[in-house]
Amino acid sequence: MTPRLAQRELGLAAVALLAAVASLALVNDRSDRGGALPQPAGAWHSALAGVRPIGGFGRRTACGEVLRPATLGVSHPVLPCGAKIYIGFDGRHVLTQVIDRGPSVPGREFDLTAPLADRLRLAGIQRVSWAYASAP
Repeated sequence: MTPRLAQRELGLAAVALLAAVASLALVNDRSDRGGALPQPAGAWHSALAGVRPIGGFGRRTACGEVLRPATLGVSHPVLPCGAKIYIGFDGRHVLTQVIDRGPSVPGREFDLTAPLADRLRLAGIQRVSWAYASAP
């Protein structure tokens, strides 16, 4: 084995060890928190929401998210992109985030992606409750 090959193998072993330590630290960090979701923070608010029109898959939203058929998220004209919020409807609550500007229909505060609306069993335009999620 040449000295150069030995250096290369030692370097690759060091990179592999660093990756293993980093992944263990990440797993340990998640287990310390018990995998718990953030809780709603502050007051719950009421708003009209509807399902966002289907389409635009593969495109980036105004918040930079790539819209996919399984994307869970909401459009809102003022809340900051990436803001974690809970949306509640008919006794169900889902943690989601702002992924786009909108809504596309006047009179609504939120547009929900179809998968999020399905999870909440929301159809048409409905009154929902929402609250900011606490920091994890």
